[in-house]
Amino acid sequence: MAGRRQGRQSGRTAVLWLVLGALGAVLVGCGGSPAPDTATGEIQRLLDRRARAVLAQDASAYRATGDPAPAAGGDTFRNLRDVPLAAWTYRVTAVHRSGTRATADADLAYRIEGYDRAPVVTPRTLDLRERDGRWYVTGDRPAGKAGRQLWEQGPVGVARGAHSLVLGVGQDEAGLRGFARLADRAVPQVSAAWGEDWTRQVVVLVPKTLDDMAGLLGAPASGYRGIAAVTTGEAGGSARAPADRIILNPEAYGALGDFGKQVVLTHESTHVATRARTSAATPLWLSEGYADWVGYRDTGRTPAQAAPELEAAVVAGRVPAALPKDEDFGFGRDADALAQAYEGGWLACRMIAEQWGESELNAFYRAVGAHGKRAGAVETALRDVLDTTPEQFTERWQRYLRTELG
Repeated sequence: MAGRRQGRQSGRTAVLWLVLGALGAVLVGCGGSPAPDTATGEIQRLLDRRARAVLAQDASAYRATGDPAPAAGGDTFRNLRDVPLAAWTYRVTAVHRSGTRATADADLAYRIEGYDRAPVVTPRTLDLRERDGRWYVTGDRPAGKAGRQLWEQGPVGVARGAHSLVLGVGQDEAGLRGFARLADRAVPQVSAAWGEDWTRQVVVLVPKTLDDMAGLLGAPASGYRGIAAVTTGEAGGSARAPADRIILNPEAYGALGDFGKQVVLTHESTHVATRARTSAATPLWLSEGYADWVGYRDTGRTPAQAAPELEAAVVAGRVPAALPKDEDFGFGRDADALAQAYEGGWLACRMIAEQWGESELNAFYRAVGAHGKRAGAVETALRDVLDTTPEQFTERWQRYLRTELG
């Protein structure tokens, strides 16, 4: 997942990567022994009917799958009404039964029409009750530490742009259209820098609060305070990888000016574009620095304007001894140190673009990601693409910092 932290002048942000994908582990259910195969099959058929009702927007068929006593899950059904779904299925992985009660572990797979090349898969735990020989759903929640889904937080509003789909909860129609306009400007900016070998469209989620944003990520809100946005996706994704999601923090993002908001969305859209070329071999200074390079590429911002924390350090004689390490990008770090890590990565990419060329920067990024494993990836790409060594590159970067910021 990628994200951005609000900064002093330019809406600086921090990035977190979150890998989405099918989770195959079977989670522990409630007490009781595994249900007979007949119950498992009946529950699977029940969930098949429920899925068809969601896709067909058939309210009566959906209600028929819920417990007749408490209206189970009705709000979720209504909240999904405007979401353009192309697929919605459940796959039961385990059932635990105790008398007329049961819990089922299931993978929910859904796909948004026109955006997801493959389903997003998320683990769910469903509560069920048997009445008169039939099973009904009484509850449906994220399994384990999985995040909530946007439609579990309220009615989902939708805005479509030329290159974007914005889904929001607690946002008015004008606000959603505004997000779509920003995203529509970001996508061509990314393509102009990176090229067009990506989907050239983004899905943006806008929850109502910071707590809701954290809920989507299955993590404490304290870890995202001040983070303007994150991007979720599958690093090194194949053609079958589902679309990424850019998730905005309405509090931190909303505090930014127009310039900062655009830089954030362009930065996050860059992560969507580069995802298939990003792997475990890619250091964060490169992935985050490249995303910031694209974000600032045509803005006219100088290094001193866009890298105030690193400028202060360089002026004080504290030129970094090495390129930022992955741990320097942790959200729990001191805000100034975190900003310096992002600024250092950005200036390294900016230096490559200026002194070797933008095409070489792109080739370098791709070469590092193609290496597959971290050991030797940067060293090999520096040699093969830029005809330099890690030591020479670091020294050149340090001189560049002194020249641009000193």
